[in-house]
Amino acid sequence: MSSVDYSTTDAPSHDDLAIVDEGLGAANEQAAPLGEVRPLACFARSEGRVIAGAIGRTWGPACELQQLWVAPHRRRQGIASRLVREFEAAAARRGCTSVFLETFSFQAPELYLRLGYEVKHELTVYPHGVVRYTLLRELPAADPQAQ
Repeated sequence: MSSVDYSTTDAPSHDDLAIVDEGLGAANEQAAPLGEVRPLACFARSEGRVIAGAIGRTWGPACELQQLWVAPHRRRQGIASRLVREFEAAAARRGCTSVFLETFSFQAPELYLRLGYEVKHELTVYPHGVVRYTLLRELPAADPQAQ
């Protein structure tokens, strides 16, 4: 068996990152039916341009909201709340019963709390008092007539 050399870097090569990513992807695919994971995205547009978006994925009854963004000049107008609700409704139509997400204390977690999300975990290891939250919301049953 050949020897193993270890290295640490602040600037990993694209090729090295790809090897790890592809290797992990292959191992995960063997362990779980990840082909069932489906992307889900909702967008808000004004004059044909995206001004906000909610991006995530569904897998069986679970939905993950991975990114939520609203253009700075359109914030505090209810767009984020409406977008999250649209995202949740689309997830429910797919049969999802809950939505979970991770957010930091500087990313407006109070928005999610107002929308009925519950804090399931707080990670307080970051500097400057930053907290990372895991939040969950159980979804009401979907209306099968809604499309």
